[in-house]
Amino acid sequence: MGKMAVDGKPKRERTPKQALNALMRQCARAERSSGDALRLMRGWGISEGNMQQILKQLISERYIDDRRYAAAFVRDKINLSTWGSRKIAIALSRKGIDSQIIRDTLAEYDEIDDEERLEGLLRKKMARTKASSLFDLRAKLMRYAASQGYKFDVISSCIAKITQNAESEDEDSFM
Repeated sequence: MGKMAVDGKPKRERTPKQALNALMRQCARAERSSGDALRLMRGWGISEGNMQQILKQLISERYIDDRRYAAAFVRDKINLSTWGSRKIAIALSRKGIDSQIIRDTLAEYDEIDDEERLEGLLRKKMARTKASSLFDLRAKLMRYAASQGYKFDVISSCIAKITQNAESEDEDSFM
């Protein structure tokens, strides 16, 4: 019997040619990073030398382009998932994207956009958050925004802005 994968199912080993063809098909359907390709090839039992050759060919034929992948990833996570730049950078790093590509790609998006997106998110979150005090509300909003990957200074600014009206109201309204 063949090798077993981590989940207990038999691992499907492939030849370098099969791996190249499979990756070409996958990359034609959806963006993949070089890290994704390497992870898949490791799972298929491809040797390190063959992995580098296959990756080099995929890159030269433009099936894989980490800059293009990073740009699409950032666009999707900002517009669809409303992630902050820190969470996006960590996710891209885990995908094997070079740190310079990550910085360059994120630099294209303004922190002003981050602030506007976060303010909208926090207003929605504030409307459905139960808090015993203004301090409690701010703490819950802070944790939520941090979990979404926004920078501390952007979080602080947005929370101050959206809770400004709550400060002037009676603290009893939180009970």
